[in-house]
Order: sequence, then structure tokens, then C-alpha cells
Amino acid sequence: MLRHALEVAEQDHINLAGLVTWAFEFEDQPYFVGCRTLASNGIDEPVLNVFRIFGLMSGERIATESTGALTAQSVITSGVRNRQEINAIAARDAHRICVLVWNYGDDSAPSPSPAIQLTVGGIPASPGRLRLEHYRIDDDHSNSFTAWKAMGSPQQPTPEQYSRLESAAQLQLLDSPRWVTGTGGKLDLSFSLPPQAASLLVLTW
Repeated sequence: MLRHALEVAEQDHINLAGLVTWAFEFEDQPYFVGCRTLASNGIDEPVLNVFRIFGLMSGERIATESTGALTAQSVITSGVRNRQEINAIAARDAHRICVLVWNYGDDSAPSPSPAIQLTVGGIPASPGRLRLEHYRIDDDHSNSFTAWKAMGSPQQPTPEQYSRLESAAQLQLLDSPRWVTGTGGKLDLSFSLPPQAASLLVLTW
């Protein structure tokens, strides 16, 4: 939504200063009942990790292109039904480039996880190595809801279950941070991205 909102703002010459979310707080409701909330009985919901990802991105937004992108007009007219959109948004500051990549569709039917081939330009020639952190939101990472379902959807979780849900609710790395090396000012990365998932890649030098 943010990517396409920015696209529409640029097309219509709108000075878009910021975006907000419209969320509520409901007391004494069942776990994950779906009341447009950011947390459920004190457990952060996966959507909150999207805001955490944007909070990690800083600096100036930079251009991105994706062969799996849809236009804003297409999304406005037809939504993202019976297909997936693979798109990205990126930002950089003095010593970092952050790239957020997502695989989204309005339908929740199972589908294959495509292989993402990501090329990041503008990498400084010195130093040669960069630190890569890969954060992920999917069924197995940063997702308290799927962790709750795996427990049998308890409406009265035990203290141990509640602690596990709190842990599952935090933004998580897909794997350990590692060093990578670019060539000719570019860096090529490959990874799979399941449907309804998002990855934030942070390169630091």
C-alpha cells in the first residue's frame, strides 16, 4: 500500500508528508479475533513488525524496479487477486542501504515460493565487504498468529505459551548476519520469498 500510495502521490503531484494506520484497542476480546488491532491481549500481531521494518529504514528513498511489480492503477482497478505482486522499496543513508521486498496477493491460497534475484547498486568500492542483515516476516518468522495456531489456538494460554507468543511476535532475522562482497559497485543476492511474506535486507559498510 505504501509503495502505491507514493506512486499515486508522485503522479498527481501531491505533497505526501506521511501515512498513519487506523487501529483500535479492544479489552477482553478473544485472541486474534481480528478487530483491526496491532496487538491481541498484549501479543504484538505480525502487522506491527511491518512498522518495525519501516522504522529500521532511514535516509533518502531510492529508486527500485521489479519485474514482478504491478502498477498503482492496476491495483486500484483490480486488486491483487489470482496473482502475486513482488515489489520493493529502498532507502539509503551515509553508511547503509535498506531494501524491503514483499510477495503479496489478496488471496491466501497456497502457492510456490519464487526465487528472488536482487541486485543492489550504488555499493561503495571501499570497503569491499558489507554486513548483511536479513529480516523476515512469514509463517515461520516474526509471526505470533501462526505460532498461536500451532499451539492449538488457546484462548487461555499458559504462562509458558504466552512467553513463546511474545518471543514469536518480535521482528526476527531469517539467518545470522553475514559478510558479503560487491563487484563493480553492485551486489547480487538470491533468496526465496513465500507468498504473503516480506524481507528487509540491510547492508552496512
